[in-house]
Amino acid sequence: MPEPTQPLPYLIIDFDSTFTQVEGLDELADIALEGHSDREKVVAEIRALTDRGMSGELKFSESLKQRLALLPAYRRHLGPLVARLKGKVSESIVRNRAFFEQFPGRVYIVSSGFREFIEPVVAEFGIGPDFVLANTFTFDAEGRITGFDPENVLSRDGGKIEQLRRLDLSGDVYVLGDGYTDYQIREAGLANRFYAFTENVTRDAVVARADEVLPTFDEFLYQNKLPMTLSYPKNRIKVLLLENPDARAAELFRQEGYQVDTVPGGLDEDELVQQIEGVSILGIRSKTQVTPRVLEAANRLIAVGAFCIGTNQIDLTGCMQKGVAVFNAPFSNTRSVVELALGEIIMLARRIPEKSAKMHDGEWDKSAKGSFEIRGKKLGIIGYGNIGSQLSVVAEAIGMQVLYYDVAEKLQLGNATKCRTLPELLQQADIVTLHVDGRAANINLIGAAELALMKPGALLLNNSRGHIVDVPALAAVLRSGHLGGAAVDVFPYEPKTNQESFESELRGLPNVLLTPHIGGSTAEAQRNIAEFVPERIMQYVNSGNTQQSVNFPNIQLPEQQAHRLIHIHHNVPGVLARINNVLAERHVNILGQYLKTNEHIGYVITDIDKEYEPEVIGELKQVEHTIKFRVLY
Repeated sequence: MPEPTQPLPYLIIDFDSTFTQVEGLDELADIALEGHSDREKVVAEIRALTDRGMSGELKFSESLKQRLALLPAYRRHLGPLVARLKGKVSESIVRNRAFFEQFPGRVYIVSSGFREFIEPVVAEFGIGPDFVLANTFTFDAEGRITGFDPENVLSRDGGKIEQLRRLDLSGDVYVLGDGYTDYQIREAGLANRFYAFTENVTRDAVVARADEVLPTFDEFLYQNKLPMTLSYPKNRIKVLLLENPDARAAELFRQEGYQVDTVPGGLDEDELVQQIEGVSILGIRSKTQVTPRVLEAANRLIAVGAFCIGTNQIDLTGCMQKGVAVFNAPFSNTRSVVELALGEIIMLARRIPEKSAKMHDGEWDKSAKGSFEIRGKKLGIIGYGNIGSQLSVVAEAIGMQVLYYDVAEKLQLGNATKCRTLPELLQQADIVTLHVDGRAANINLIGAAELALMKPGALLLNNSRGHIVDVPALAAVLRSGHLGGAAVDVFPYEPKTNQESFESELRGLPNVLLTPHIGGSTAEAQRNIAEFVPERIMQYVNSGNTQQSVNFPNIQLPEQQAHRLIHIHHNVPGVLARINNVLAERHVNILGQYLKTNEHIGYVITDIDKEYEPEVIGELKQVEHTIKFRVLY
């Protein structure tokens, strides 16, 4: 980022809970009281006094006196405190260390804390002793902290105001802090703006009086067009999560610094159109449809995460053409679906659904009629992908003979036998299980004709997509007795929430297992999905890495060398040449370049030296056929 054209304002930054994540005296109490029986009680009292003083509820001088009176600390405790505080510097401050080093003399640490532990911490950021204004401890002959220097102006009520008057800074002054005493500098007219820093703690009384609220130091730098380490403040990236993915997903996005909103159920098209404006990352499961109309309303969308395997609910081509990368979780729930299918096979083979229902009605039907072992039976797997192939291995391990059919060439595992056609499999299998994707060609893949080919008494499982099976036709062959049973986890229409009623022709039929799309609904699968999808998306946002995207050219990028230019464009000839012409004309050195295309888009990554004219970015955005462009640094 180019340097600011206007002089940098003087920055007055608080130390406790702003420059660092914690309050120094609270941490000193924790260290000094190590091993004491009343440690937790005393530390809690000191923290409560800190909060009362910072929020303006208690006079600062009184808060300080009471805290020090409770503090049994010695000079020897200061070394461990400094070491702890160096590891507790606010993440966004650490991230922008170069900013402080670049502008010596423009940043003051003005704190009601103590120089003895502040000075060595901020020194590592290029802030010298002359720019640290803080209290000082007093000690007795044994080195015990007895109090503070009362002559130091910062020990008094209104001390920060008086300290700023004495500094008599010429030019704009901005104050960044989390406490009421920081706001008072602005209230006294000694600062142009007060920024409430909320990365570590939020005090409502302080936030209410702020000119701006800063979730991170990145946001301050971005607002004021100052050099920053990130290309864009992460707190400005808004995530919308629908349909209750595991809480770990929201946790990971929040840890990254993103704004996260959640909606418990799915949204229909009109509802999503209303909510998608300003959203950068959309997370869905299987119920929500990402349609062309939704994409048209999505003014800031850069990525969609499908917290499931399927992506047929997403307009993948439309996303591509809008420069929106889509990621899913192709492997995360594989084992869960396999185990469900195996359990269903055994339950249906033993006619458990109807026997269980009879027992609940008080009927004792002890009979082997229609029940069989699955050992030695032929399992026909339609779709030999991640789930189908793993089911193949597990089924063979318990003694089943495995047949499989797939439109793509797949290497069989174990002793599985490949069928050349779908009818060939249907005519031989005792149990047929579906594990295909949701492409249009698979609609009603199993209809009346296919069901008629199946062996009398055979079982059918559908744990893939609802529209793969003609449900009325399936209900008919179950009623007629041609099929011995079925297990269905997915349906052509599924309720959007748990409160909506489920309707199906399959309800009430004997030896039919109906489950509410729970193939991947295990704690393990949901946790895996909730970690896999956010990690892929954050890799894309942070580095441009598109590995395992379902609609973008897949590029596994090396570590970023300097500034990285991300360019998404329509796949037409000459775009890369135009990009490189712009860079050549501006004498920009290319450190590395990576290009991949598909039938719709080209995705080119260019790493360049940090030194370049700002006009380069504008010219690259204007390259003909550009869809989206961004810079990472």
